Amino acid sequence: MSVRRLAEASVQPASFAFNRANAAAAKQWIKKYPKGREQSAIIPLLMLAQEQEGWVTKSAIETISDMLGMPYIRGLEVATFYTQYQLNPVGTRAHIQVCGTTPCMLRGSEALMDVCRSKIHHDQFHTNDKGTLSWEEVECLGACVNAPMVMIFKDTFEDLTPERLAEIIDLYGAGKGASVTPGPQNGRTTSEPITGLTTLTSEKAILKSTRDKEAKAATKAAKAAPDAIVAEPVPAPATPVAPSKASKPKTDAPETSPALQSPSPVKVAPAVEKAASVAAPLHSAANANKAAPEVEKVSKQRSGPKNKAEPAAAFKAPEAKVPVAKADTGSKTGKPLLDDKNRPAGIAKPALVDDLKLISGVGPKIEGTLHELGIFTFAQVASWKKAEREWVDGYLSFHGRIERDDWVKQAKALAKGGVDEYIRVFGKKPV
Repeated sequence: MSVRRLAEASVQPASFAFNRANAAAAKQWIKKYPKGREQSAIIPLLMLAQEQEGWVTKSAIETISDMLGMPYIRGLEVATFYTQYQLNPVGTRAHIQVCGTTPCMLRGSEALMDVCRSKIHHDQFHTNDKGTLSWEEVECLGACVNAPMVMIFKDTFEDLTPERLAEIIDLYGAGKGASVTPGPQNGRTTSEPITGLTTLTSEKAILKSTRDKEAKAATKAAKAAPDAIVAEPVPAPATPVAPSKASKPKTDAPETSPALQSPSPVKVAPAVEKAASVAAPLHSAANANKAAPEVEKVSKQRSGPKNKAEPAAAFKAPEAKVPVAKADTGSKTGKPLLDDKNRPAGIAKPALVDDLKLISGVGPKIEGTLHELGIFTFAQVASWKKAEREWVDGYLSFHGRIERDDWVKQAKALAKGGVDEYIRVFGKKPV
């Protein structure tokens, strides 16, 4: 994709403002997006500015960016990315976009470009002497069936010849572009054949309801006038042919046996069907624990226990934890009881909660657990005695980490003077 830049400063207007109609339209576009997502309206608002001014100016980009509360660079990114925005002055009466993609090229779009070169300017994006017309080659404009075609503003002109395009350019140059009817220029309707429809001209052969109505009408007429000649009703479609099994592989496997199909066209005795069936293989734990050879090309034994135990650090709410006996305290799986006398005293959540994560060894998960225990301040941690520290250590399954990280000393420093005191005591910032 080519680099797209804004026009030179010498041709940029000093300011931009929407006229009354477009200002109202801009407000309606912004209202279509949820609160906080108003910046998504940048694309339609830039199009409004282009329709008003003929091209997208730098001041228009900045004004719209201010309206949407977005940085100028974001607005510039959108305007310079999409080729639908004209970043340089174009014809004041018409900017002709000639489709040059394969279908239009095969149908003569190069001749249309030659017309533009001769009647407007040799180069793209350059206006004629009066500044009223300009042109460019673009990619597919979506009317390939009616190729070749051009687009002027929001209208497409299809089934063009060089002579007809020259007439259209002259009309727009004279300010009479509104008199040109958009669409095919050879008399056809939309994308139908120019001679009119050749298929699907009647629904009689398509709709079953139509055939049924004709059959009922014919039967009723025959009963009313037995001697009258009544047109024969449209015959109903023949019985559908069952799908062929010619391509189905022929094997001796029991799975393809007609006797095992449901429903089976072949009726056999239960004993015969049982004999043709394959018994389920016996369960083998060793075989079940191996990877399929076609997957890994080797018999690979799985590693690890069949039923993995829950990680010891897995978080559970206190009310969901199963209390264990004191004798289990300090074991790998046991935790102290919540009603143990050595549990630190908790408090109701205060209005101002200390950031316990400043204590080395306390992360968001541990902080949440401490909050559940009623621990919200540095002063609480700083007051823990040995028995209380051991209880928390066992409850968190830390195995001595509280002592190693010296939570109490850290909490005292933080409670006394915050981060500054912590740096003075430990010579570094909390991590």
